[in-house]
Amino acid sequence: MIEAAVAEAHRREWAYVLAATVRVTRDLDAAEDAVQEAYVSALTAWARDGVPARPGAWLTTAARRTALNALARGKNLQTKLPLLLEPEADEPSEDDDVIPDDRLRLVFTCCHPALAREAQVALTLRLVCGVTTAEIADAFLVSEPTMAARITRAKKKIAAAGIPYVVPTDLAPRLDTVLAVVHLLATTGHTAPSGEQLARADLAERALDLTRMLRLLLPKEREVRGLLALLLLLRARAATREDVLEEQDRSRWDTALIEEADALIVGALQAGPPGRFTLQAAIAGLHAAAPSYAETDWPQLLVLYDVLLGVWPSPVVALNRAVVLSEVHGAEEALTAVEAIDGLDAYRYLWATKAELLRRLGRHEQAGDAYREALRLTDNATERAFLEARLA
Repeated sequence: MIEAAVAEAHRREWAYVLAATVRVTRDLDAAEDAVQEAYVSALTAWARDGVPARPGAWLTTAARRTALNALARGKNLQTKLPLLLEPEADEPSEDDDVIPDDRLRLVFTCCHPALAREAQVALTLRLVCGVTTAEIADAFLVSEPTMAARITRAKKKIAAAGIPYVVPTDLAPRLDTVLAVVHLLATTGHTAPSGEQLARADLAERALDLTRMLRLLLPKEREVRGLLALLLLLRARAATREDVLEEQDRSRWDTALIEEADALIVGALQAGPPGRFTLQAAIAGLHAAAPSYAETDWPQLLVLYDVLLGVWPSPVVALNRAVVLSEVHGAEEALTAVEAIDGLDAYRYLWATKAELLRRLGRHEQAGDAYREALRLTDNATERAFLEARLA
């Protein structure tokens, strides 16, 4: 079906098409409008002429043509559309790019320090990665209208500040935000906020590709190594993703990816004090190294989570730590830790974790209430099926 081909092209090609069109429009809103129009026109053109051999190239050409026609109708182009201005008007070749992919160029542009951190992450996910506003809102634990307003304000801030669409000379100040963007993209791909499938493999693939490019660009940055190791470990265990950890068949895990990740973790730890991505990778690495769930080094995991909380005091980290705490000191202590966490009332995993702990303690009525609350907050069909089975 043509609709399926266009949808697949959106998943795979959106970032490339938008980034290429921004070079023509020098305006984020104009580029996004042109790209959206290209996808709409593809529905008719591909039904008439067939799906092209290179859908991304077709869409890029169509989007750029639409953008150029719109620009040609305007007057005083350089004064009316100064946004994302590049010094050179000609299209640069790939050999001229400091960053080997326009997606990364756009990531670093969206992660300009003039924007607030959450705006940087949200804007990059929307524009570079094609993540829907609803999915971004779910990842940030806010409503869709709230997130839409944040993205709109970020675009206006870029326009008002005249932020250029260029690669910064010093990438380091923006690196932490870029890594946060890629990590959130990977998280969204690892467990889709909604839909029939548990995971979004296309988003996970984009996150891994972007991280490998960052590794080539900044080979000495230990947190880049850490993030790459973390995403490799997620990929290594993808085949058993739909089973809970204690039931996963570890023989199906990709040992080559685990070994690659392990080497990156060792290198990152030797490079200096670890940051949050290296610590998360070390935690995932301990899980991957365990021959079985029962043989997992839970005390060492608890130590790593304590260090991670000191580096990154996130309520989600505190929740994950509580799960490990239950394996070391029991469900009662873990439940106390979960009930002390603030700011996660709309987070489905808080309620699912609480339900599991209550179930283990034999407090079935309260566990049922917690499972129902988790179900209320869950739109992913696979997760709903798991929770419904637990509730039953």
